[in-house]
Amino acid sequence: MTTRDVVAAFDFDGTLTTRDTVVPFLDRVSGRARLVTGLLGQPLRLTDALARRDRDRFKSLAVRAVFGGRRSDTVESIGTEYASAIRERWMRADTGKRLEWHQRMGHRVVLVSASLGPYLRPIGSMLGVDGVLCCEAVVGDDGRYSGELIDGNCRGPEKVRRLRLWLAERGLTNAELWAYGDSAGDRELLSAARHHHFVKDCEIAPEPDSGAAR
Repeated sequence: MTTRDVVAAFDFDGTLTTRDTVVPFLDRVSGRARLVTGLLGQPLRLTDALARRDRDRFKSLAVRAVFGGRRSDTVESIGTEYASAIRERWMRADTGKRLEWHQRMGHRVVLVSASLGPYLRPIGSMLGVDGVLCCEAVVGDDGRYSGELIDGNCRGPEKVRRLRLWLAERGLTNAELWAYGDSAGDRELLSAARHHHFVKDCEIAPEPDSGAAR
């Protein structure tokens, strides 16, 4: 009898952490003053994003304001240090234990998040996950960020698109999918999973009922 592959997809902010991690990272990279100045330097785009309540566009504007022109190796170094701080201070115990349960069961684990790659990739390495799908910024031939995001914000339907591509590249299109999220931006990801867990404002058991385990 062939054992079916199992994949567990975890959102990051609010799901594996106790708080947002994006804004504090932008502050670390540039300082709040540069972030605000950079946003105000794009008045028409900023006004339109705020009027439409367009979180994806606002994210793009913030990344452009902070990353544009910066050396990628400098930002990556800041990201690695920041990842250690997140691991020490802001990780949820309950969902962290659930992630470890999936790993003990031999399931593949992937982070699918709108968080930023310079710190989420190091966090993924610390957690020993199999994949990290997140927001990445374009780096030019000169080693500096252009300020643009690769494929936009990893939120909503984009999470599902990237996860399906990741699964297809590994021959896992028929895998049994578990998903964990905490916000409206995770709705499509949760809907795509056989086992879906909305963890906002509630604790999740370290291990599921035995009937749900594979």
